[in-house]
Amino acid sequence: REAVVSTQSTGAGFDPDKNTVYVASAFGNKEITYDYLVVALGLDIRFDKVKGLPEALGKDGVCSNYGAGNADYTWNVLSSFKSGDALFTFPSAPIKCAGAPQKIMYLADAHLRKTGVRDSCTLTYHTALPAIFGVPKYAAVLSGLAEEKGCGVEVKSDLVEVRGSSKEAVFRNVESGETSVKKYDMLHVGPPCAPNPAHANSPLADTAGWVDVDKQTLQHNKYKNVFAIGDCNSAPTGKTAAKVAAESGVVYKNLRSLMRGKPLKNKYDGYTSCPLTVGNDKLVLAEFGYDGAILETFPFNQAKPRWLTYFLKKEVMPPLYWHGLIRGTWQGPGTIRKIARLGLA
Repeated sequence: REAVVSTQSTGAGFDPDKNTVYVASAFGNKEITYDYLVVALGLDIRFDKVKGLPEALGKDGVCSNYGAGNADYTWNVLSSFKSGDALFTFPSAPIKCAGAPQKIMYLADAHLRKTGVRDSCTLTYHTALPAIFGVPKYAAVLSGLAEEKGCGVEVKSDLVEVRGSSKEAVFRNVESGETSVKKYDMLHVGPPCAPNPAHANSPLADTAGWVDVDKQTLQHNKYKNVFAIGDCNSAPTGKTAAKVAAESGVVYKNLRSLMRGKPLKNKYDGYTSCPLTVGNDKLVLAEFGYDGAILETFPFNQAKPRWLTYFLKKEVMPPLYWHGLIRGTWQGPGTIRKIARLGLA
């Protein structure tokens, strides 16, 4: 086995016609040639795509659990919140971990009830989607939970501007284009995300800027010695760590087949997962694939909030991530699903 050479640098661009990656570092630009390439650049969190948000973020009640260092301020805002209007947003652009903007609302609800001030607060979820969640099975349950908890839900409502000085959020109806202004005391933002410019501005990109791959083999549609994994690729499914895990085995096996001159037989089914914490000890474990196909691991209804799935999220998934996914040994729950369902899924 040949040695692995690690180069820490900032990706600057790709020229797949020359099998070359251009990288930039403090020591100058560098060209790296390759025989095979796997792109895994994630995506960029873009607070700047919402007018006024970069200036407002981190003060006067404007917070987000996205981005290094931001979550602490979310807790500071929530722990001191005693009354008023709390808004939670989900963008029209793609976003990593699509359940997170909604989970924080349920956690906020639980905290405010615990501290005895819930009746003095209004919580409203603004989503640019036409429903509270993109998969109907889970949307039905989550809509009921929001109603049960007294949380408002505004659909087709996209945050386009934050006016920090007056504590106003401007929303645009994605269907009609009309705008409305909402006052807030707490504003938690699920930010728009975008592809990394390094590949978005290269021949690897599709029209939206994502690495253009076959959604089943994860091989590039034009450059056959290129694969992409995770948030950066064009596979039309939720951008989550669960997606990375399921894709990793497909990319590994297909890349190995390509190197050996064999056909690419391994197929990715779009598996992704959103563990939706809906309180301090209950969780909806959403698992699905392409076109919203339900791909639940266990032989019970995972749309029902349960303590068991909460336990899995809290106690099992973290070590699975750090000791399995990061090391490349965890390739998703496909095998467990087949065993748990007696080979019927």
